[in-house]
Amino acid sequence: MKTTLLFTTLFISLLFAQDISLAKIVKLSNKGEKIVNTLCENKKLPNATGSIEQLMKKVKNSQACPSLSRSKMEAVAYYVSNGSMKFTGKHIVVPAKAKCPVCGMFIAKYPKWVGVIVVADKKYYFDGAKDMMKFYIFDGDFPYDRSKIDLIKVTDFYTLEGTPAKEAFYVIGSDVYGPMGNELIPFKTRKAAENFLSDHGGSEIVRFDKITPKMVMALDGVEYKE
Repeated sequence: MKTTLLFTTLFISLLFAQDISLAKIVKLSNKGEKIVNTLCENKKLPNATGSIEQLMKKVKNSQACPSLSRSKMEAVAYYVSNGSMKFTGKHIVVPAKAKCPVCGMFIAKYPKWVGVIVVADKKYYFDGAKDMMKFYIFDGDFPYDRSKIDLIKVTDFYTLEGTPAKEAFYVIGSDVYGPMGNELIPFKTRKAAENFLSDHGGSEIVRFDKITPKMVMALDGVEYKE
């Protein structure tokens, strides 16, 4: 019996994907962190859900910061989305116009959340481990030959390093949000996951083979029934 999603997936329609390098995103995110720490009330900032353009509007409406120029507001939006960032050069390289096959969002602007599945040399990119797991689990909605999967990687939250998904440790239920809301937040080591859980809460740390359809759907507030 095929496993399927029990809700209509929301496809986000964006007019264009801005070509922007990872190095620039790291620079913008770190600039945004300095602006937030200097000028803004961190507790009033919105969560990280949505596109950069949507986050800019959310930041403005939150009144967490004084009136900012567009460039500074953009930097704050990148910081809200990606947090503090370090560039190790071991990241997952994402084409500028790559879109998540689950939600339709452009991915390159969200390097902290990138996942990738390679199936018979075709690469599918995701804006978070949650959508990646939907693509992997729900074969009724996303039909492809899973026996031909060559590679599955996620992005370590702290280092941005591309990490084999089946070796990673995932924190569920934390106070940190990704572009699509509540997330499975990946870490290369259990120690890093434990440190994150201590700082940001969370219900548990799970391994790849323990992630269930019910667990994934619960992140969206949806009860899964087989």
